[in-house]
Amino acid sequence: MPEQNTPGSLLVGCAGWSLGSKDFAAFPAEGSHLERYAAVFPSVEINSSFYRPHKPETYARWAASVPEHFRFAVKVPRAITHDARLRDVDALLDRFEGEAGMLGDKLGCLLVQLPPRFGFDDVLAHAFFGQVRERFGCSIAFEARHASWFSESATATLRECGIVRVIADPAAGQPGEHEPTSDTHVYVRLHGAPRIYYSAYPGDEIARWRSRIDREVTAGRTVWCIFDNTAEGAAVPNALELMEHEVGPSGDRGAVESAGPNVTAPSE
Repeated sequence: MPEQNTPGSLLVGCAGWSLGSKDFAAFPAEGSHLERYAAVFPSVEINSSFYRPHKPETYARWAASVPEHFRFAVKVPRAITHDARLRDVDALLDRFEGEAGMLGDKLGCLLVQLPPRFGFDDVLAHAFFGQVRERFGCSIAFEARHASWFSESATATLRECGIVRVIADPAAGQPGEHEPTSDTHVYVRLHGAPRIYYSAYPGDEIARWRSRIDREVTAGRTVWCIFDNTAEGAAVPNALELMEHEVGPSGDRGAVESAGPNVTAPSE
């Protein structure tokens, strides 16, 4: 298993590690849900941190439950992004760092998601992302949902701050094609379409996303692909299906025999 921090890695996962009974056959029979999940997937996005804090010892226990190659993405609390709206958040960030920081090297990314009506503010963005950088050494993914965050000036700010603009589906607030803000990292959040959080992606859509992702990985970028269509249990089977697709020597698309954790796309 290649080190997941290195360029050219693909980290497929779900927003949470709950396993439905219909998915059990794809995972080991023994262990906690997280242990079984992490035996197959190389990453997970913790969304519950957005709604409520978790104790430092809880994060430490989660980190101890997964293999060395496994990586967590953690969603920044709504108390910071939605309630305080990124202002005067030093104390809140200190608390969050004291909690999520217990993941240690297994903390691979922070996810910052803003409310749909939260418009671009250059000064605020520089200040906030600087505060986050002071506390966390991992990558930072950013999902804005107001059109102003997709302007040229916002794109420049995100690049200056070293922030990864999320590729979201559906892409709320985005007026045109995705414009990346990082040359080294990609973060994809698949929320489900047409019904957000509920809809499963059909096979042809999974193949299309895998083709797009493979191009990024082959270019040497670290790619997170998180399925957030969890409301009716579509995320796990969709993530497994995406892991099963890879490009063969001729460039044709086929399926591997196993959905095991080694999902690094070619350049192998």
